[in-house]
Amino acid sequence: MIETYVSLIPSGLLYGLILALVALGVMIPFRLLNFPDLTAEGAYPLGGALCAFLLIHHVHPLLAIALASVAGGLLGVGTAYLHLRFQLNTLLSGIILSTMIYSVNLRLMGKPNVPLFEIAHLFPGNLYILFLLNAAFVSVAYLLLNTEKGLRFRAVGLNPYCAAKLGVNLSRNIVFGLFVGNALSGLAGGMIVQIQQYADIGMGFGIVIHALAALMIGESLVGSQTRLRQVLAPFVGALIYQQIQGLALSVGLAPTDLKFITGAIVLLAISYKPFGARQLQ
Repeated sequence: MIETYVSLIPSGLLYGLILALVALGVMIPFRLLNFPDLTAEGAYPLGGALCAFLLIHHVHPLLAIALASVAGGLLGVGTAYLHLRFQLNTLLSGIILSTMIYSVNLRLMGKPNVPLFEIAHLFPGNLYILFLLNAAFVSVAYLLLNTEKGLRFRAVGLNPYCAAKLGVNLSRNIVFGLFVGNALSGLAGGMIVQIQQYADIGMGFGIVIHALAALMIGESLVGSQTRLRQVLAPFVGALIYQQIQGLALSVGLAPTDLKFITGAIVLLAISYKPFGARQLQ
């Protein structure tokens, strides 16, 4: 069992660093804007499908990842538009667009599964590169949240009525937050397609619950009382979450059991309270 778990650690770190980007993207609307958003369920596979489509048509791999990220962000803008223009529920807006984008992804790919093994110079999937990429996004998020614009952005989620009275443009901040959050999901989708060298039409199924599980684990361990802890929680939680998945496989659970494990992790993370928090109650 120990040998099996040790052999799964590198892949767990790799997928954890990819999931950390999605978790950070999910944290932005959920925690900073108080805007429950499921658009990542569509932005992640859209990024993967578009990246695969562009690679097949000889677009440079880095440009393909960049365009995949923009596409995911624009899907988030669509969700914000449906909510702001038609007053649709935030979750329903994301579900509608994620459902619609499934057909778009299938059109782009042409078939449910697209292999990319013959395409050279794909994103390397190096752990050091992924770690530096995550560190860069966490640092940028932390620095932006400490600016005046970051304060206005956070005010939208904390008290939108008061923020509007103070002259903060709610719609602009919501659109910006959903663009950035889902751009990170599109970026992760584009990178994972290049790392694993294939795109699959079902690759985004359940990605939001995985990201939320990672976020809740991170918040349970790191906390969210400060802005630094808030932006670190998705990163720490994603790495630990993937190692828990690896541990579950190493003890003999089948891959089909991982959905159950994911749900159990979310429930445990929700119910867990640090000892200090219990003492204050």
